[in-house]
Parts: sequence; structure tokens; C-alpha cells
Amino acid sequence: MNAPIRLAIDSATDRLSVAADTGPATAGVELGVSGARQHAASLLPLIEQVLGRLGARIDDLALVAVSDGPGSFTGLRVGISVAKALALSARIPLVSAPSLLVRAAGAAGPGERVLALSSALRGEAFAGAWQFDHDGGVVELFSPRAIGLKQLSAIPPVDRIVGDGPAELIADLSAHLGVGSVVAEAWPSALGLLRLAEMAGGTRRITEPATWEPSYGRPAEAQAKWEREHGRPLPDSGVDPG
Repeated sequence: MNAPIRLAIDSATDRLSVAADTGPATAGVELGVSGARQHAASLLPLIEQVLGRLGARIDDLALVAVSDGPGSFTGLRVGISVAKALALSARIPLVSAPSLLVRAAGAAGPGERVLALSSALRGEAFAGAWQFDHDGGVVELFSPRAIGLKQLSAIPPVDRIVGDGPAELIADLSAHLGVGSVVAEAWPSALGLLRLAEMAGGTRRITEPATWEPSYGRPAEAQAKWEREHGRPLPDSGVDPG
């Protein structure tokens, strides 16, 4: 039997990332593909490729980690559906972390407070902030949510901003927080997600994978359009019509 394998998937943004390793402190393998419409067709082949580079198979999986949003509705559905299927079929642990946290962790130094952003359309950005302690722990400072210009005052002080979003919002946010530059090309990394799985507060165990759903941040654009046109929640959308 091959060494137990940990697999990670991040599909919350336009860049799909898949990684695998044989445990903490090992190098691991990561592959990715860019393009929002590539996720469904590319995910399973990427999993096969990263496992192949480690000389492993699906049967060797010991843990699956997946980013749980907020982010692309379709991308999240693809990644989380596959992660849940793998965890349930192999009866192995499933852990998750916000994709924004994965993004922040890739740019954080010891002791730093990092705000991560991703485009939420409609002039908004998804935002979340965390502190990365010197002892390797992670503390949430601002839970992931969609923000606009009116919510800037709610953001806590940070040392660094990473990610993307509306230019005006990012400029005002940078000025408000006194952070001079924004690291725009800080894409979330599946290998970074595996590293978070080793940190206190970095991931959470999903105890009921069959019924678990990610945090999309807001309804899918098609659902939002239907609700605007009809003036009521889409049936079975999970929103109480009041």
C-alpha cells in the first residue's frame, strides 16, 4: 500500500487548484487551470494527475480538504461535490476553510493580520481578515462576507491586503486602512489549504458531509436575477419569504 495521501481542492475563483501530499512537512504536488468555465471538465483529470505524480491512487486518500467560499457559485458546487463524494465513498475526514483564508495564508508572515478580497460583482467584494500568530495558529478577525463602500468602517486594522475586486473599493479600502499596496495576484492555493490543515484554527472538520453546504456569500447570479424580476425568493432557495 502507498503512503496515505491528503488531497486539497480550491475551486472558489477563476483559478482551479488541486494539490496532494503524503502528510505534514512534505513537499506535495500542486496543479491548476485558469478560466471559470474550466472547473467541471478539469477537476477530475487534475486529481488524477496530482495523485499520479505521487504514485498514488484514489484508494490511498486519507483526508480531503476543500475551500468552502465565498466565491463562484458554480465553481464551489463543482469542487465541493467532488470533495464530498470522495470523503463519503472512502469514509475519510473532510475538512474545509474559507477560500479567502487560503488566499490570506499564502501572503501572511508570522504575526501579521491579513485582509483577503475577491470580486463579488455588483461593485462589491467578498472580504475576510485573519491574524496569523507566531505559534502557527490562525484567529479570525472579520468573518467572510460581501462588502461595499458603506461597510469599510467595519473592517479591522490589518498589515496586508491581498486579492482582487472593484478598483474604487480597493483604493478606498487601502486608504481607509492605511495599507499602501494590495497584492493582486495572490490566488488561493490548494497546497496552501493543506498547510492550513496543520494550523490551529486553520480548517474545520465537516462532520456531516452528505448534508453540508458551503458559504456561497450570496445567491447565484441567475437566482438573484429571478428574484429581482419576480419580487420574491426563488422557491426552495432556502430563503424565508417572511
